[in-house]
Amino acid sequence: MTSEFKLAPSILSADFSNLQSALSQCDAGGAHWIHVDVMDNQFVPNLTIGPPVVKSLRPKTNKFIDVHMMVIEPEKLVEPFAKAGADLITFHIEATDNPLSVIDLIKSTGSQVGISIKPSTPLSEIEPFYDQVDLVLVMSVEPGFGGQGYIKVSTGRIQEIKQKLNEQCLQDRVLIEVDGGIKLHNAKEVLDAGADVLVAGSAVFGTDDPAETIKEFYKLTQ
Repeated sequence: MTSEFKLAPSILSADFSNLQSALSQCDAGGAHWIHVDVMDNQFVPNLTIGPPVVKSLRPKTNKFIDVHMMVIEPEKLVEPFAKAGADLITFHIEATDNPLSVIDLIKSTGSQVGISIKPSTPLSEIEPFYDQVDLVLVMSVEPGFGGQGYIKVSTGRIQEIKQKLNEQCLQDRVLIEVDGGIKLHNAKEVLDAGADVLVAGSAVFGTDDPAETIKEFYKLTQ
């Protein structure tokens, strides 16, 4: 477990009529990142945030903006999100036939690169790209909806990815992010498995005091 993990509250669960308040709560709680879930109603059955929202957030926060694209044809949205101010852009291995071209495109924009995988996809699908990316995003729920329960077998998948990164001497360069069903009661298990970044949506913004909840997450490693 790392004591230096980063919490990335997902604004998908925030009040969209007042995202400034969500940013302020993240500041008050000390969150490191802001997670932006992008869904296109094609790769997943929901429709959410586009580049204009990221563009509006960028001047309002100096936090690291972490864009997770759950979209088909991810290459079409890479440059718009990069120009809008994304610090890291993650795409799904299942969404493209040419992952390396997407990786190269993201790199060309100056953004960091993330690659994500659904719970049912074999890890062997992303293993060839570990040395090409900055982050591996493990989906611990089926992507498309917030508020789902953590899929327990995800813990073993995190451990396997961590082992592979260690074997390739990439553990200090490639972060493992986990998204889906992360709560205060299971966050330590996920961190112990090897996660570096935790995405939390309803677990933060669904509480009475999101800033205090963020602080409670960080207390788990104190």
